[in-house]
Amino acid sequence: MKIYLPCLLKTTNERKKLKQKKTEPSQKAKLILEDKNIFEGYLFGYHKSVAGEVVFNTGMVGYPETLTDPSYKGQILVLTYPLIGNYGVPQLNDSDDLPENFESNKIQVEALVVSENSAEFNHWSALQSLSDWLYKFKVPGLSGVDTRKLTKLLRERGTMLGKIQVENEKIDFYNPDIDNLIEKVTVTQTEIYGNGKRRIILIDCGCKKSIISNLIERNVQVVRVPYNYNFDNENYDGVVISNGPGNPVVYKELVEQTKKLLKKQVPTLGICMGHQILALAAGAKTYKLKYGHRGQNQPVREEGSNKCYITSQNHSFAVDSKKLPSGWTEWFKNLNDGTNEGLVHKKLPFKSVQFHPEAAPGPVDTSFIFDEFLKDVK
Repeated sequence: MKIYLPCLLKTTNERKKLKQKKTEPSQKAKLILEDKNIFEGYLFGYHKSVAGEVVFNTGMVGYPETLTDPSYKGQILVLTYPLIGNYGVPQLNDSDDLPENFESNKIQVEALVVSENSAEFNHWSALQSLSDWLYKFKVPGLSGVDTRKLTKLLRERGTMLGKIQVENEKIDFYNPDIDNLIEKVTVTQTEIYGNGKRRIILIDCGCKKSIISNLIERNVQVVRVPYNYNFDNENYDGVVISNGPGNPVVYKELVEQTKKLLKKQVPTLGICMGHQILALAAGAKTYKLKYGHRGQNQPVREEGSNKCYITSQNHSFAVDSKKLPSGWTEWFKNLNDGTNEGLVHKKLPFKSVQFHPEAAPGPVDTSFIFDEFLKDVK
């Protein structure tokens, strides 16, 4: 068991600048989609062939946070903003503390696709270039791609499988939806953060660091446990089920564990994947979206009011709100496509949201969700 306190988080005073060197793209590679469309570009970062699900993100900033989000496990990420890497990459502390500038301690995407990778970077906190950072974690990048055309294709035909092929290396397409991806991103042992009065179990399905930060800022103790950990004999006041990658119906063991929480009427908050797991445990259904929601500009409306919030999102699946179990009602709805963005029980202390209330790199419009959850805990 590891125990952490908020005061142990590193500060930016420990950062230092390294000499920048401009590198020109050299080796060519291809992004091949399952519909046989091909996009050629130049490799940066690590040079190797990879396969995964090709998805896009509309965020203009925040690539250090985005690339370290465990929800992207198994995916080739296309960034729609045309210039990436211009502010470099800050320090990633190598200790056991929570990473200060990132959402986990390593890059989670299978590969990165951009229109243009900035070989030169300039920012007071920058330690290294985006290309050097990708190389360190053996993740390939592909630049010089018409990401506008690629994104339009994904919008029209939907998210699809793809592979980055280097020269004539043979590599098969890979569908991450059939795998247990959470097993690859969850913690391997219990970790404790903070020393607040309330004790919250955090089920780590691929938890973003900012979820932990938001909880300990609210004077609670966070007990982070592996997704398949049996905490029946633990003492706790509430449970948070975190975000994570993959298809929620794959995680039957976690759904069964969540059913126990509902039966015991334990105050529970589900976030992103946690929202889908909670819904399945309650008896609802999930389905795959055509191209998912990924970015920092998704508008949602709180049902029963005219309140609208701009949210950060990253998910491929959604909860079917047409046939909700008895006692449950919609909490939020997406104003772009009408999909469900949250559930709440009419009488019992169960809540969940599809978006990210911790929202790193932003916006933070919905951080009040943590306050609403802690009201149930108290």
